[in-house]
Amino acid sequence: MLTEKEKSHAGMLYQPRDPALAAERDVTVEKLHAYNRLHPLDRETRQQAIGEILGKSGSNCVVEQPFFCTYGYNITVGDNFFLNVNGKLMDSGKITIGNNVFIAPNVCIITEEHAMDIPQRIDGFEYARPVTIGDNVWICTGALILPGVTIGEGSVIGAGSVVTKDIPPRCVAVGNPCRVIRKL
Repeated sequence: MLTEKEKSHAGMLYQPRDPALAAERDVTVEKLHAYNRLHPLDRETRQQAIGEILGKSGSNCVVEQPFFCTYGYNITVGDNFFLNVNGKLMDSGKITIGNNVFIAPNVCIITEEHAMDIPQRIDGFEYARPVTIGDNVWICTGALILPGVTIGEGSVIGAGSVVTKDIPPRCVAVGNPCRVIRKL
């Protein structure tokens, strides 16, 4: 029998109110509270603290404060990663981010979606679908990256975009819903 965590990673309907998942979120809330209160210029302490929140981080990983995530351990970021202020990485599912990725302020990357069935939704059930962002991507201010999306390497996502579908490599994509407007 699968745990609720295993169900979430398998893309199955799961119950986030599960006590084990709730306890893990509480641990993350404590870590985030401590991280977001660190002095912004204490880079060494911040680097160590973010390493204890994220599942894996490459070299030269900068995460500005405030930062929010669901669990943290489902997030993998590559080398030369920069996440500006008010970054929200809702990681009930896996979030995999490549090297040299720059994310502007107020960007949300979301892996959770509620059940479409009304009784299941009322009972709090949801799905988690992974998000993958390739190397050398720039995500501009206020973009929303929705569950299950892959953004190809070298692409740029315009400010305020709502990314509902995969974006191919080396494109500029903008809008709501986000669509490719040109190749790079």
